Amino acid sequence: MRGCLRGSEARSSDWEGPRTGSNPSRRRGIYPINANCGGMKGLERYRELIPDFDLFVEAIRRPLPVTARINTLKADRDRLTSRLRRGKVAFTPFSWYPFGLRLEVEKPGNLLESLMGQIHIQEEISMASPVVLSPEPGERVLDLCAAPGSKTTQIAMMMENRGLLVANDPANTRVASLRSNCERAGAVNVAVTRYDGRRFPDRGFDRVLVDAPCTGQGMARKDITVLGRWSLKRSLGIQRLQRALLRRALQVTRSGGTVVYSTCTFAPEENEGVVSWTLEQVAGVGLEEASVRGLAGSPGLAEWAGSRFGDEMELCTRYYPHQNDAGGFFVAKLIKE
Repeated sequence: MRGCLRGSEARSSDWEGPRTGSNPSRRRGIYPINANCGGMKGLERYRELIPDFDLFVEAIRRPLPVTARINTLKADRDRLTSRLRRGKVAFTPFSWYPFGLRLEVEKPGNLLESLMGQIHIQEEISMASPVVLSPEPGERVLDLCAAPGSKTTQIAMMMENRGLLVANDPANTRVASLRSNCERAGAVNVAVTRYDGRRFPDRGFDRVLVDAPCTGQGMARKDITVLGRWSLKRSLGIQRLQRALLRRALQVTRSGGTVVYSTCTFAPEENEGVVSWTLEQVAGVGLEEASVRGLAGSPGLAEWAGSRFGDEMELCTRYYPHQNDAGGFFVAKLIKE
């Protein structure tokens, strides 16, 4: 999952503070909330919108389970799970995704199956957005914010290495890990590019994934310090970048194509606030249901803190840590008419 403000894409020139005027700013998901609240106390702003809030807070305090995805480009699922059993590697298959495993291993990256690319260590909830994207073999697909490559390699697997998958990231340091993960996974239909996603030059994609840079509150079980770094100013700053990435993704998608927008934060400013703004700004775009069968989630917010996003936002899906004993995530599925 893309965790926080990343590299050159998160320059201070991209930050945008609260705007004056009630209606335009509220429609963009900007609210009169204390910008300096952080840490666990900062989660109180979500008390009224998160179901079973006390269970949510308890889940945030627990370590994140170790999970992995079986890579069918390099391994047959049944043979791989049999090999793990013979090696006395304890695991539990996901109930909602046939290629997901929970591992009872302290250092999963040291497993031979991981080193050989037969499994990819990946957070469970991050597997949801490629499932919603639903790429098909032979298509042209773009992962606009691809590093470090977990979702890229999952998409390549779903495409059976057929068609074109462009994996883009603007920073040299992240591109190195992206290439490494694609090579280990045997993802040979991937072309790696290094463009600013807001100005990606190509067009005509069937599907685009925008797993956007965000403030990363949903990763708190992996790194609790992300909560202390959160502020409304940071959410509003990254919001401008997120809007530009999502708008460009729609511009490079063919008519009838699909764009999936996802983040690992709870902040409506970065989720429904971005999607609703984009629907206003880009003509001929609609939303479809973004839930995944068997994975517990909550509908997106039609309104929050006096701001109206629109009833169509309920087609988006919010995933909270206590619902699946996983991380936090937001997914929206947009269709270009």
